[in-house]
Amino acid sequence: MNQEKVLKTLLAPIVSEKTTMLSAYNQYAFKVRVDSSKREIKAAVEMLFSVNVENVTTSIVKGKKKIFKGRIGSRSNWKKAMVKVSEGQMIDVSST
Repeated sequence: MNQEKVLKTLLAPIVSEKTTMLSAYNQYAFKVRVDSSKREIKAAVEMLFSVNVENVTTSIVKGKKKIFKGRIGSRSNWKKAMVKVSEGQMIDVSST
């Protein structure tokens, strides 16, 4: 797999109250490219954070419809990945 594509797979960690509570169960959330696969996401997390990934779950988040000054528009769709790492390992998302 191309190393450049692996490094561009993860866009940003999702830091919220809900995802912070999931870190107690060794699960972390990332915003990823829409065209990335589970294998690419797993390889990117293992390469960047030096952890063993057990499971990757992805979902497409649909963009909201918005009205601005009477014109209808919509936000773009994006992909979310939930990554579960091995017991005893952790990812520090606050520093990324």
